[in-house]
Amino acid sequence: MPDLPPAMLREIHEQPQAIRRTLDLYLNGHALSAQAFAPLADWLNPRGEVLIAASGSSRHAGLAAEILFEDLCGLAVDVEYASEYSCRVAVNPRHPSVIVISQSGETSDTLAALRSARAGGQPTLAIANVHGSTMAREAEASMPLDAGPEIAIPATKSFTCQLTAIYLLALYEAHRLTTLSRAEVETRVAELIALPGQIERQLDGWSAQMASLAAKYRDATTFLYLGRGVHYAIAREGALKMKEASYVEAEAYPSGELKHGPNALVGEQVPLVVLATVDRALDASVVRYEKTVQLLADMKKQGARVIALANTGDREVAALATDCVFVEPASEHLLPIPEVIPLQLFSYFMALERGVNVDRPRHLSKAVIEP
Repeated sequence: MPDLPPAMLREIHEQPQAIRRTLDLYLNGHALSAQAFAPLADWLNPRGEVLIAASGSSRHAGLAAEILFEDLCGLAVDVEYASEYSCRVAVNPRHPSVIVISQSGETSDTLAALRSARAGGQPTLAIANVHGSTMAREAEASMPLDAGPEIAIPATKSFTCQLTAIYLLALYEAHRLTTLSRAEVETRVAELIALPGQIERQLDGWSAQMASLAAKYRDATTFLYLGRGVHYAIAREGALKMKEASYVEAEAYPSGELKHGPNALVGEQVPLVVLATVDRALDASVVRYEKTVQLLADMKKQGARVIALANTGDREVAALATDCVFVEPASEHLLPIPEVIPLQLFSYFMALERGVNVDRPRHLSKAVIEP
């Protein structure tokens, strides 16, 4: 019987089906399910203030959520490290609603943050993959993911399902608060439904290309990941994947911060990974893209080695980068879901190049639970 591929690779390739399962929980055909969202009707405080507490990859999902909730719903959002929030002494006088995000629903720091929020009388919502988890039981409302069991320690399908659930929640609140029209919500839901098929079309190509790039960049000592807006959250997640899966140092910065110090590190052994996708229908996205293109031009003059993620067919970015990975166009707030997948694959193949057990990185566990 042939050996199965590592769980991390299998779970990366399971993401289209995992996302479909998450969608099935919250959609009724091509519309948001009133029944599924009914338990969430009272989670948001009257002033629209939200605090998100999470750790690791789940916190990066929270950083993306901050942008989505603010842009689409007009909410005021803070994102905290769960390990820091649970150690705060003072109760937040604003009493924001608290969202905790966790794959396992058992992470000790995040569970402590949930309990602290509940003790302070704050509304709570848990987004967790594992059915019947402690967080799902203890929070006043919960959003399960149905991503399926995730065996590899590096989070992949649970992360994209978190992003999916967050996007659905943002659409629900945008509809409830009338910050998006019914037609706009319907258009976004239709695009979300089409996303798993879009990912499936690209997976094999991404896999082959990222394997090749891992062989090319295997001797890098450090990677600097750069992204603007919601894509900064994905840059952070890409850097975390590289560290935990392959043991290669990686750091993430907002793209505009590169020249405020980190650029001193850039050289032959310190390549850049730059997220340069764009939503041409959104003016703010175009502005961010143009600034990123200028940065790429500056880095080309500097002689930096650059891996760029760009929209399929973007010749401008491809001409400025050392290597270009294409992602089919999508709207700004959906792009994080497909664009993180090549970064997951890059970390996976870098781990293989360096002889690392990708499913069981040293010193790490699937859920950080204190005895």
